[in-house]
Amino acid sequence: MRMSGRSPIQQSEIYERARLARDARFDGQFFVGVSTTGIYCRPVCPAVPPKRENVTFYPSAAAAGEAGFRPCLRCRPECAPGTPAWNGTSTTVRRGLRLIASGALDEGSIEDLAERLGVTSRHLRRLFTKHLGASPLSVAHTQRLHFAKRLIDQTDMPMSHVAQAAGYGSVRRFNDTFKNTYGRAPRDLRRRNEATFDHDGALTVRLPYREPFDWSAMIDFLAVRATPGVEQVVAETYLRTVVIDGQSGVIECRHDDRDRNISLTLHGIATTAMFQVVQRLREMLDLEAPVADIADGLSADNTLDRLLKNNPGIRVPGAWSGFELTVRAILGQQVSVKAATTLAGRVAERYGEFVELPKTLDSRADGLRLDRLFPTPEKLARGRFDNMGLVTSRADTIRRVAAAVVHGAINFDNTQDPHDFCEALMSIRGIGEWTAQYSAMRALKYPDAFPASDLGLLKAVDDAGTVSPAELKCRAESWRPWRAYAALLLWSSLAGSGG
Repeated sequence: MRMSGRSPIQQSEIYERARLARDARFDGQFFVGVSTTGIYCRPVCPAVPPKRENVTFYPSAAAAGEAGFRPCLRCRPECAPGTPAWNGTSTTVRRGLRLIASGALDEGSIEDLAERLGVTSRHLRRLFTKHLGASPLSVAHTQRLHFAKRLIDQTDMPMSHVAQAAGYGSVRRFNDTFKNTYGRAPRDLRRRNEATFDHDGALTVRLPYREPFDWSAMIDFLAVRATPGVEQVVAETYLRTVVIDGQSGVIECRHDDRDRNISLTLHGIATTAMFQVVQRLREMLDLEAPVADIADGLSADNTLDRLLKNNPGIRVPGAWSGFELTVRAILGQQVSVKAATTLAGRVAERYGEFVELPKTLDSRADGLRLDRLFPTPEKLARGRFDNMGLVTSRADTIRRVAAAVVHGAINFDNTQDPHDFCEALMSIRGIGEWTAQYSAMRALKYPDAFPASDLGLLKAVDDAGTVSPAELKCRAESWRPWRAYAALLLWSSLAGSGG
């Protein structure tokens, strides 16, 4: 499955075999441009495979679109699992993709994006062309186009609302884009028989993922760490309060076994925020993880190979808020997961803003306990944390981290290199390597983060407790660049352990 180290000819041969076999493991990892039809397809397209001389392989949908191909209406490239932002790309490209996904080019320019990444715009274009075959603007355009197409197919939203949600500046621009791309107006593309309607005011969209995906492991991990009042897991469904552009709401995620996707329902959240919410949820649930590559990289270790057989769909749960996750990590220093969860609930109850459940959740209010937004850095920088069962040193550390975020010394918008992020975090008194690595793992979604001093990890590799953090770190060298996934596998073998 790994493409690194392959010559272009070898890679092309692998893609050709995957195309002819309709191998789902490659879905989203490359796209097929067909010269005789002018369309580009997923490798799993059910249409009769065109002749080899009539196809060209592209590393991304944006590259195929930039080459002049339009999306296939049969296999619907917008429904493919996302291409992993860090799989086979440079660190700069990975960070750039995450910023684009969060809307960095909706208002700003490529020059602004390059400045945030610490490179020149020319170098940024060169890197995107090398690794993705397309410019940053093409990537942003394709993301908006695909998101809008999914909303057209999956919802009964008015086209003007779809245009807003996908980030188009005007309905006219939205209509022109679809006519130029698909050769027809957006309303002519709506598949009424596939739309899922929510007439109670909430909106549900489906998020595809790369299989296999162990939803049970994900939901179990989130459940024991859910901050009371802010997060809750009910009947295999994850809910949490959020605030976007000053407006509070609730997101609700559950697994759809029939359609093999994540069903995301938005309660009280503005249409204009939908794209941002979807992108953050995709990262939080690690839907783009290249599970085959991860298994290939970790299976050489006997312990991890055994765990992979029991959990082939392992994911690294992310975080809605990097600051919130880091506060949680500080609360979890040298205490159990349950104790850290209790402390997080007390912090949220005292310093978090009170919110009411959106009307779309009123009928289920008896079973829900969601009434707080997680406190802002500004609020916790002034927090006293007295009479909460929190030791003074932890309270001081939370205040220092909150102040660092307020003053811009620490940020979680993924513009920093993960190593620089960890160094900056560890420069704050009270933050050690465990907290920094754990934050990089879940807040920055850095796949190679590894909190080697974690007691659960040490116990998982040697129940006798004779392995030192230095020895574990040495052993983990062979697990690169997937050490974060190795940590989740090891934690999964110890109920209630890890962060």
